[in-house]
Amino acid sequence: MSLPLYDAHNHLRDERLVSQLDDILEHCRSVGVARMVVNGTSEKDWPAVAALARVHNLIIPSFGYHPWYVRERSNEWKQRMEAFLDEFPTAIGEIGLDRWMENYDLPDQERVFTTQFQLACQRNLPITIHCLKAWGRLHELLKELPELKRGFLLHSYGGPVEMVKPFVELGAYFSISGYFANERKARQREAFKQIPDERLLIETDAPDMWPPDTLNQFPLIDPDTGKPMNHPANLKSIYQWVADLLERPVETLARQMKENFERLFGSG
Repeated sequence: MSLPLYDAHNHLRDERLVSQLDDILEHCRSVGVARMVVNGTSEKDWPAVAALARVHNLIIPSFGYHPWYVRERSNEWKQRMEAFLDEFPTAIGEIGLDRWMENYDLPDQERVFTTQFQLACQRNLPITIHCLKAWGRLHELLKELPELKRGFLLHSYGGPVEMVKPFVELGAYFSISGYFANERKARQREAFKQIPDERLLIETDAPDMWPPDTLNQFPLIDPDTGKPMNHPANLKSIYQWVADLLERPVETLARQMKENFERLFGSG
């Protein structure tokens, strides 16, 4: 019998996956994926995320404005997000701060981030956070905002190991993806060895962040560009890799991941 697997972060409703979605979901079920958080990133994909969640009960929909897209938001974006959260009171994300993107406007990102964070506080929902090259500012901002009782996920955490404890004190969880199995990601792997067991989660970030070939047991190709994509069913091989990284039996890791996932995102 397969171990139940929990994907803390992906983008299953990415347009590149639409034509293969039925097969992808069947592969996920075949390897034991029990639940997955599917993140929306803007008003454009929130309806598709919701439609997917109405059909497949293993999906936890999450609705957020990603910092890459905040400039595209309409005047009614907050009301539209609230309408989806009324139907699916599950999670907010993917939101965040990004100094890596070209021509970033950090004050505008912060305004949208703060609005979404306050929504999560009002509705007692968890948040998934994207952060690139803005870890210090994110920490400052989180200290200024009210406590988020459910906690928040720093997905694919790439910050310094020294910030793990300060973020934990604010309620952080940290998710690791198979992308960090690539050789050049040694620093990130060391950081994950310092994360408390009860704050660790595993993600795929599919269709992006594909793992090295040894973990890529379900190769996917973008039909339009021919470029490789990450398959969420790679979650099974990523679990084994994380278990090896942390030097523990995969069964022990899987029990901890189930407990952590349900504590943050709920067990319903």
